[in-house]
Amino acid sequence: MASEHDKLSEETSENFDAKISRRIGELKSVAMALKEWEDTQNSLSELSTLLEDPTTDSELRELAVEDLATTASQLDTLSRNLATSLTPKHPFEDLPCLLEIRPGVGGGEAGLFAGDLLRMYRAYCQRKNMRASLLKFETEDGGSDPSGDSPLQEAILEIESPGAYGKLRSEAGVHRVQRVPATENKGRTHTSAVAVLVLPSLPTSGTEGQEVWEADLKDPNSDYYINPTDVRTDVMRARGAGGQHVNTTDSAVRLTHIPTNTVVSMQDSRSQHQNRERAWQLLRSKIAQARREAREEEVARLRRGVIGVAKMGRGDKVRTYNYGQQRVTDHRSGLSVHNLDDVMEGGDELDKIIDSVKTWLGEREIEGLLAEDEATAAGNGRK
Repeated sequence: MASEHDKLSEETSENFDAKISRRIGELKSVAMALKEWEDTQNSLSELSTLLEDPTTDSELRELAVEDLATTASQLDTLSRNLATSLTPKHPFEDLPCLLEIRPGVGGGEAGLFAGDLLRMYRAYCQRKNMRASLLKFETEDGGSDPSGDSPLQEAILEIESPGAYGKLRSEAGVHRVQRVPATENKGRTHTSAVAVLVLPSLPTSGTEGQEVWEADLKDPNSDYYINPTDVRTDVMRARGAGGQHVNTTDSAVRLTHIPTNTVVSMQDSRSQHQNRERAWQLLRSKIAQARREAREEEVARLRRGVIGVAKMGRGDKVRTYNYGQQRVTDHRSGLSVHNLDDVMEGGDELDKIIDSVKTWLGEREIEGLLAEDEATAAGNGRK
């Protein structure tokens, strides 16, 4: 792969080709990780040779011993980075995404924490210069004002920046909070949960590669393809408190994908046309994610039979936010940080957690691939 990267780089130095440039971008991380690993491996060999040489003076030997420990530690880290870079790229990696937040068990407190998570992700996107906007926002009392105090019922954050899905897909799952609610007068800690779903999204405005995505919508073999005859459309009056258009015009849209019974609804805009477009965008994302998950689950089922890896999906508890201890623990990577405020502000500590899970996912993927290779080799040996 590194050789391919170098060869293609030479070709594009003379004649630019968009397709080759994209491939170079895909191979760049592997080439860089391999070079860093090789350089460090060479340094380690040189230090070992220096220590084995009986003519090396004591002062130089002492420095070499110190460098040896540091270099060995660096090599271990670089080995993990190289393994992660070799992990097969997720097909939705470079796409924007829709981040859906819904309260689970815990009543009103779960709705309040759902609002906290929404603010956390919006702050994170702002800090990372990722374009984000609210596609849908509904509170328990039917309101649609994000600045209100009512517990959140459902929110969908559209993150339009390319690569957002690859960055945030590991956030999917059940986020658990342990804290004393504002309404608790005896000081008891309550446990609530919020479900986060991350969906790949097709950009709706003209950008580089838009023609490819438009082709996906028309290709029956694409994850994003939906036969219009399979979708029932219902229009109704928007519900909720306030607003001149609420309950006076049929602006709300509900789409039902009949084969899967997937239902989406949208009423945030005064325009039925806009609500219909947003509903179709959300429906395509949900169907594409479901199709991808079905294939991944089949692969995971085969791998579990070989290596016993448990499924970690959107229905599993992935993270705990403990306010009393100012601690956030991710249950996949095992990382705990003790700066909850920074996490909830979308700061560097949240980055650290997200990166740890990405590394964990890469390691599990490589374990799965190795297990598949071993099983295939064993099967061929029996033949």
